[in-house]
Amino acid sequence: MEKTENLNQPEEKVDFKELLDTQIKNLESKNFKMYFFVMDTKGNPTAGIANIYKHVKTLRDLGYNAKILHEKKEYTSVKTWLGNDYADLPHVSIEEQQLKVNSDDFVIIPEIFANVMEQTMNLPCKRIVLCQAYDYVLEMLMPGKKWLDYGIRDCITTSEKQAEHLKNLMGPTLNTNVIPISIPKFFKPSEKPKKPIIAIFTRDQRDTVKIFKTFYIKYPHLKWFTFRDMRNMPVEKFAENMAECCISVWVDDISGFGTFPLESMKCDVPVLGKVPNMVPEWMEDKNGLWTHEINVIPDILANYIQAWLEDASPEELYEKMGEVKDKYKEETQKEKIQEVYKKLVDDKVLEAKSKLEKLEPVNNEN
Repeated sequence: MEKTENLNQPEEKVDFKELLDTQIKNLESKNFKMYFFVMDTKGNPTAGIANIYKHVKTLRDLGYNAKILHEKKEYTSVKTWLGNDYADLPHVSIEEQQLKVNSDDFVIIPEIFANVMEQTMNLPCKRIVLCQAYDYVLEMLMPGKKWLDYGIRDCITTSEKQAEHLKNLMGPTLNTNVIPISIPKFFKPSEKPKKPIIAIFTRDQRDTVKIFKTFYIKYPHLKWFTFRDMRNMPVEKFAENMAECCISVWVDDISGFGTFPLESMKCDVPVLGKVPNMVPEWMEDKNGLWTHEINVIPDILANYIQAWLEDASPEELYEKMGEVKDKYKEETQKEKIQEVYKKLVDDKVLEAKSKLEKLEPVNNEN
């Protein structure tokens, strides 16, 4: 991140008691700002960025002044893949020196941007890490450094497993708050019969190629099945395409939660996936076709397809999928967003009131 001078603004010299009084009033009346830092995806759909936009939109609906914060003036709109409701949210550019923070404001920083955590150390606001991908935590973090070294003591993450991992990594004094992801309502079963299409998503594109080439070599009689790469689609088109498929394939070793399998289940599409390094809280033995070996995926896929063609798909699989797809609703996430961010604001109010009580009373006696 460049232009750090735009971030480290000197705090104005004001009366400390007056500052605390104003801060408390602003916090209690929601008269403050929440900036959510995001990277420019250049128009490529990204589940993590989409989730940040959901947080911002929900907070604005709740009356908070939440905004998207990005580095460069030129920022690619998310309109093409998230739609107008998200693209029209307020955006602020650091490059244009639009970031003006006060002591009652909040800046929320994704886990990967340790450089931004360091560059914002002198800001008077409250800074919070939003960790969706545990594997990115150390990406830009200097050896031996923790978030606490940058003055950050609060973190929001998407699962209890990630929260536990972060406490083990950053120390037990890290305050963690969990806000699960949600799957939009337009992920739903198709009213038409499933087609001989296999949805596939892998973090490494080479794995996609390896899987479908191996499948066609070993099972040439199933070449009439088509693999559909689910990358780079607008979210509603993604849901529509997913609902047509008879099965989906997922390989993402460093996934922190796994939205793709849940989106698949919501569409009544069974998932064949490689178990990631951190097993998601929703993953059970019977709610998907799970394996620890990527090389056996084509074989498991062929066996399932044969059963599907014979109308002999395992009933228990669909029953267990149904239990999962009833979770992770948008309403549940909105309630959790309201609860967690209100708690963070309330904690800041209590902190300010505590500081106010510790101030020495002014002695007006002669």
